[in-house]
Amino acid sequence: MFAPDVLEPAVDRLTGLAGGGRALEFAIGTGRVAVPLCERGIAVAGIELSGPMIARLRAKADEATIPVVQGDMATAIVPGRFSLVYLVFNTLSNLLTQAEQVACFRNAARHLAPGGRFVIELWVPELRKLPPGQQAVVWQADDGYIGLDTYDLLRQQVVSHHFRFDAGKQARLFRSPHRYIWPAELDLMAQLAGFELEGRHADWTRSEFTAESRSHISVYRLPETPAGSATG
Repeated sequence: MFAPDVLEPAVDRLTGLAGGGRALEFAIGTGRVAVPLCERGIAVAGIELSGPMIARLRAKADEATIPVVQGDMATAIVPGRFSLVYLVFNTLSNLLTQAEQVACFRNAARHLAPGGRFVIELWVPELRKLPPGQQAVVWQADDGYIGLDTYDLLRQQVVSHHFRFDAGKQARLFRSPHRYIWPAELDLMAQLAGFELEGRHADWTRSEFTAESRSHISVYRLPETPAGSATG
């Protein structure tokens, strides 16, 4: 996550999309992206549910530098208007219902000025790897680590299981639940919130998005003229 070849292309792209305006990060976490974006001269604010993560961010940047509202990214409000709202590292899937995910889009629209952009980094569900009758897919297996996902196809839910091993016989397990989202469903959520898809790529360096892509960067934009406004 913090490797320069992972982080720098993301910061480069977000800097360009902000266009010199203010940026708001949903689920800002410990500031992995927000701090280097701020160092590029972009005014960044955030929303974060976790108090401990905000505390770790505060070790890097104070409230005056990167203001943060503690709350749910689907409902919390940050004062002012922004040219960019962004949500990275698959975090949208942490909202476990379709209604919450749609509310997140609407909250992004609520914070954006006309013409503003909402950027989402999200993985593509790997259901093609799931044979009939099988519920789990191993997506990484290294020395000391195994990662696998278990799927509930009826409810569109997935649980990621992270097993870490040391030299002994015991393993440490961490689980995280998600609701997976197809790109087409994501586009409909955006439409419900008043966005249009501006572009989609396979990564932050704008590689082509194909049927084989495992993740995507989707850029949505509000109209320059708010719905219902008249122009003379």
